Amino acid sequence: MTQNLVGIEKLRVYPGSLSLSIRALCEARGLDAERTCADLMIDERSVCPPWEDAVTLGVNAAEPLLSEEDRSQIGLLLVGTESSVDQEKPVSSWVHHFLRLPSDCLNLEIKHACFAATGALELAKAWLHSPAARGRKALIVSTDQTTLTLNESWEPVCGAGAAAVLLSTKPTVLTCETGRSGIYAHEVSDVIRPNMRLETGNSETSLFAYLQAVEGTYENYVKVVGEPIDFAKHFARVLYHTPFAGITYRAHRALLSAYSTMSGKEMKADYQKRTLPAITHNRRMGATYGASTFIGLLGLLDTDPTVQAGERLGIFAYGSGSCAEFYSATLGAGARDCAKRANLGALLDARRPLTVAEYEMVEHIRDEHVGVAEFKPDLTRLDHWYDKYYRDRHLLVLRGIGDYYRDYAFS
Repeated sequence: MTQNLVGIEKLRVYPGSLSLSIRALCEARGLDAERTCADLMIDERSVCPPWEDAVTLGVNAAEPLLSEEDRSQIGLLLVGTESSVDQEKPVSSWVHHFLRLPSDCLNLEIKHACFAATGALELAKAWLHSPAARGRKALIVSTDQTTLTLNESWEPVCGAGAAAVLLSTKPTVLTCETGRSGIYAHEVSDVIRPNMRLETGNSETSLFAYLQAVEGTYENYVKVVGEPIDFAKHFARVLYHTPFAGITYRAHRALLSAYSTMSGKEMKADYQKRTLPAITHNRRMGATYGASTFIGLLGLLDTDPTVQAGERLGIFAYGSGSCAEFYSATLGAGARDCAKRANLGALLDARRPLTVAEYEMVEHIRDEHVGVAEFKPDLTRLDHWYDKYYRDRHLLVLRGIGDYYRDYAFS
């Protein structure tokens, strides 16, 4: 029914301004570059310069997305992140301020590992249906970057980026199917951040927990829907949370094994048709946490000309700890135009490629200023990259830290 419609009206991703070749990283670390890139299905990762963080990534994703009319109509801002720059003040306060949102816009920072953005989506859907919304819109921002991981086994899958998602009861990009969602929650210490500078965990435990959640959420989805579903035909395309693109094949194969009679060859072909296009941009950004499914949506729209408005997508989101959801949604008539406006491929191409030595330098600088009282980024580094990419482009940057107070401004 019309009054139950809720979904995405606008979507944009900011991939940062620096990139690193995973092949070059593997060669520097003595890893088999061919095998690593093929198995993980990753080619590049995004890297943040010292004057960017979770606040700037989030604002730079959302700022070009919003018209002045949009800003005036936003009544709820939810920022999902596990890369917060402060353990008391929420990232959402800065995002609210620099996006110039109304003073009566409720804002919160949400933490649940990579599930935070999808958890925020569920909260926003409920708010949009409630009397509290009064016809206004909700903005979700998912913003994250990995901590210092030099020489760790998971270094090749690290990354950074942010997605901004404008939700309303008049969706044109993606309409969520009301009541068609499966949840699976299970406590596990697969990936943890015991402090603001350290991200660690067990890769085998994480992989098992992810795949367990894929099966658990879909089983619950079928139960909640309450009618026979042919997984191979019900969803035109299937998107998966993408900590690294290679895991999406394992996830898709797990569901096909449980809910179809396909042969191994048929499973691979089905994956190539229904999921592979969605990882196009993820392969160039690395781990993007809660933003990965939204990046996948843009990748699908940018590279699969056969997917049509009105077709149903299955979407799986996962967050360590853990909580996961499998939900369905239908593509809107404005989806293709949204992807064109987002122009993510061009933003990825515009990043400055780093040498491994430059990448290590940048990561050390970022790590050293976490939680410190004083810091001023050197804007001349990387061959004056700030002047070449940021100056006069209205991108939010961190100008410095003084007595722990963070000073942000538009370039």
